[in-house]
Amino acid sequence: MKITDAYTRELVMEVVNVEKPKPIIYKPATGKMEVRIGRGFSIGELKEVGLSEKEARKLGIYVDRRRKSIHNENIEILRKFLEEVRRRG
Repeated sequence: MKITDAYTRELVMEVVNVEKPKPIIYKPATGKMEVRIGRGFSIGELKEVGLSEKEARKLGIYVDRRRKSIHNENIEILRKFLEEVRRRG
């Protein structure tokens, strides 16, 4: 589904009231994997959900172009966020 500018404006007004998603990042540590909140979602994660970088930014989703990894947790977070936005819009 392509997001048009008019549709995006409506969604942005609704997104203001929806909590913005935060990506989960795994950082390698000594002997274990530590988890932290990331800077933004990777392009691959956005593509898995069906969003382009431009559409994601219009919805207020932070994008980190440096990241190459794709985490299933982040894909689920994005899907839930989009369902909430579409449900409200």
